Amino acid sequence: MVLRQAIIANTKRAKRETRLQEQHYFAPLKEESRKCLKTLAGYRANSRNPYTTRQYPLSRVAAVLVALFIGRWGDLYVLLSRRADDLKSYAGDTALPGGKREKGDRSPEDTARREALEEIGLPRDKRRIPLLCTLEPFSSHMLTEDINSVVVLVTDPAIKPILNTPEVSVLFSHPLRTLVVPPPSFPSLYHSQLSASDTSPEAPIPPPEQPPYHTFNDIKWGEPNTHVRIHKFLTGKEPNVKPLFGLTAAILLRVAIIGYASADVQPDFDVEAPDQRSMRERITWAMMNEPKLVEACREEGISVKGGDSGTTPRNRGLPSRWASSLPVRSKL
Repeated sequence: MVLRQAIIANTKRAKRETRLQEQHYFAPLKEESRKCLKTLAGYRANSRNPYTTRQYPLSRVAAVLVALFIGRWGDLYVLLSRRADDLKSYAGDTALPGGKREKGDRSPEDTARREALEEIGLPRDKRRIPLLCTLEPFSSHMLTEDINSVVVLVTDPAIKPILNTPEVSVLFSHPLRTLVVPPPSFPSLYHSQLSASDTSPEAPIPPPEQPPYHTFNDIKWGEPNTHVRIHKFLTGKEPNVKPLFGLTAAILLRVAIIGYASADVQPDFDVEAPDQRSMRERITWAMMNEPKLVEACREEGISVKGGDSGTTPRNRGLPSRWASSLPVRSKL
């Protein structure tokens, strides 16, 4: 009897403390930020844990951590890093913390949290940094890896980053909303420096034209007669930091579209190329045609069947080719 009363008391106290913490932390949230977080927290991907279903070679699986936090004025920001200049691959690029699966990782969340701890010192504390959702896999631009995006919320402002300088040179943040609603102006550091230096009275030079915040380019993809749209977003820190580009931009754009759909905030530009295949089709094609993936599938005993599931788009507000592989969001 005494034990039962103690358990009930502890449970009530824990719920009360959690409620107070939530009220304290989420008080400054803007309404659309709150809706975005609730939508992401209720999002459930169609795909199951790729580490256990063996639908993709484990030797070619990786994960990245999309770490969101709430800014001073209630907007959502994502943590980004600048990769070190002497790395063998993607040196100096703007990136999300992440990397390949290692032995002992039981899920993409394990991989993403481990890599974030190694790269930027983000604790593997699920209480202070709770999981919001895991998205369906992405195919890397080189068609050789299956990238899983793990979205979390950093709720403790006391957490301080510890950079692993051989891998990461700079850590900074970027407003998530600007990926779906580009701001009217987003001056880069490069533009500001040039404007400040062009003050010679003898030879006045007009200020340099500010580059557009968002641009894209459609490139040929592995499958004949198909293209993939590659997006680029300025970080505002150019030229010291490269723009958001390629896979990183695609992942964050997808997170923003899913999250802000409930707040009726959607991009006013076409997210995909006219002939772009769904992500599921692209992954299947790569597994059947990319030599490294074909060999990895053979070594791990994975058989690949062509075609796509053809599920009917069910997520209102998402691009149709994405919606074909996305499940219905849970009611909030």
